[in-house]
Amino acid sequence: MGLPEPAGPLLLSLTAIPVSYVVNSMSAASDPLFIAGLGVLVLLSLLVVLYYFVQGNPPQDPLFYVFAIFSFTSVIDLIIYLEEDGYLSGFMEFYMKEGEPYLRTAHGLLICLWDGTVHYLLYLIMLAAIANGKNYRAVGLFWLGSIFMSMLVFLPGNVIGKYGTEVRPAFILNVPYLLLPVWAGMRIFREKHTFTNIPAEKVEVAHTVDIFQRPIDIALILYLLGAIVFTVFRGLLVLDCPSDTCFTYIYQYEPYLRDPVAYPKVQMLVYMFYLLPFLCVSIYALLVPGCSWMLDWTIVYAGAVAQAQFAHMGSSIYHRTPYTYRIPRETWWEFMVLNIVFTLGMQLLAYRCVRNPAYFLKETKQTEEDGKKKN
Repeated sequence: MGLPEPAGPLLLSLTAIPVSYVVNSMSAASDPLFIAGLGVLVLLSLLVVLYYFVQGNPPQDPLFYVFAIFSFTSVIDLIIYLEEDGYLSGFMEFYMKEGEPYLRTAHGLLICLWDGTVHYLLYLIMLAAIANGKNYRAVGLFWLGSIFMSMLVFLPGNVIGKYGTEVRPAFILNVPYLLLPVWAGMRIFREKHTFTNIPAEKVEVAHTVDIFQRPIDIALILYLLGAIVFTVFRGLLVLDCPSDTCFTYIYQYEPYLRDPVAYPKVQMLVYMFYLLPFLCVSIYALLVPGCSWMLDWTIVYAGAVAQAQFAHMGSSIYHRTPYTYRIPRETWWEFMVLNIVFTLGMQLLAYRCVRNPAYFLKETKQTEEDGKKKN
């Protein structure tokens, strides 16, 4: 048997459709413990099936199994979204009642939609790369940031929000989404960069270019300064800032921050404690050459911000959010423009680093290679 092609995991992921339909028709599917146990059994069965079918020529990268199983759960999440929004019926009703009822919130459904579309596409791209022996570092880093951000907000929000009393045994099915990405991240970071062959002369020249000769970097610094202010401000809002400015903004521009589901509050705190430091050091990296860590971490944070903003912006206008917490029509455009700029700025920062990485490479490594060539 040849190296696993992405068509194999694709077909396996689509078995989520008949599996969910059959389980939904089982009478035992009303027992929370049964649902949790069945979920574990299904995941283990998928692993066994994958292992069996690749025995002839197993994949060189063990993350093949992780991405293949996660692609199956992505289809499950897409089914949840489609069913809860009325496009399907009779597939995941059992799970929404006795498994994870908090997925019926606007935030829960939108992370299901993101997982069933964006994450699903990323899994297929990475599986295709593994099958063809190609590098998938950039895609993997984007996925890593996205999946971690999703879990950092979703799990605490489930426990401390208004659905905290409805946490069922199926909650443990989220554990693989925390542990496996940690292992996957360690492997992805060890992948080789695609720009290690940049000549030392180009790196030296890039290091000598002054910030005033780099208008794009100046624009990115201005964006980062604005993003820092915006991040701190919204963090103070969810910490009950008593000023008139905070009161006006939270009631007229982002009332969703007051939603008792707690996801928006957790999201703003995650921004303040995890995104804010990176925004600050990114300004330093744009001013001081040789900060090679930017080449990886900008992609991670781009994925994190993309996922977070999709869920936050979407929940702010989604019909599942109570009307009093949705964005008022009068300030709809201001909210959208501000948040879109906040989202796209991080994507452009990552694109700038990947597109022209010479400024961020360490000059010493390149000169050592040149010295060896001369000798």
